[in-house]
Amino acid sequence: MIISRRKVGIVLAGVLALAIAAPSTAQQASQALSSESVIETIKKRGVLKIGLSLFVPWSMRDKQGELIGFELDVGRQLAADMGVEAEFIVTSWDGIIPALVAGKFDAIISGMSVTAQRNLTVNFTDPYAYSGLTVLANQQMTDGFTMEDFNSPDVTFTARRGATPATVIAEVFPDAELLQFDEDRAATQEVLNGNAHATMAAQPTPNREANAYPGTLYVPFETLWDPRGEAFAIRKGDPDALNYFNNWISHQWRIGWLKQRHDYWFATEDWADQIQQ
Repeated sequence: MIISRRKVGIVLAGVLALAIAAPSTAQQASQALSSESVIETIKKRGVLKIGLSLFVPWSMRDKQGELIGFELDVGRQLAADMGVEAEFIVTSWDGIIPALVAGKFDAIISGMSVTAQRNLTVNFTDPYAYSGLTVLANQQMTDGFTMEDFNSPDVTFTARRGATPATVIAEVFPDAELLQFDEDRAATQEVLNGNAHATMAAQPTPNREANAYPGTLYVPFETLWDPRGEAFAIRKGDPDALNYFNNWISHQWRIGWLKQRHDYWFATEDWADQIQQ
């Protein structure tokens, strides 16, 4: 087939036009993604909205009712570095991911461990903290129990509804009864009152509770279950936000700030007199 010079010129001109237009289109798409990022929303609003649930010592209220804890330190420092204010929105744990997806806040910073199931709905940053779970039990009800003894239909566990301990209890002690509550405190109180045999929580909470109620509560095993990283959760489809938060977390690890604040809240009780006992 013979192609005229004129047709060749038209084809080459079209190819050249596409080559020129492609970078421009890509740049426009990149700019559109950037403008839609929650980072731009936060900057314009002047406020970083953070969703969290209350559990000691991650986030709690002091004697004056003000929010304090590791997550509060993290959220406030993050907001300060962004040049905005921090607003904390207390949300029940079982509704916290739906609230994020619905746009009630910009990120979850609430000791949320990274799981594949959660990752189907939200994106996770790099870990900003690490912890593991252990059992906290009523000593009178379980004295002398082996691990196998806890896995019995006659044994009742408690846990915060929708939290990782509830999932781990169901996996490790599948034969035991599991009662779920909206708050960690309520789950622990049932064990303290003798209405349940045991609960499970991330350290150092079990050790703190055992020290607070010697002879009533104790930690029967040194085993740590489900040790994993805890990360910010954000809505999907926002690479700019993921990039910014990851870089911020990486920097805070490098300079030692995250470790210093984590050690304060988890390795000491210098803050204990600030809260109701």
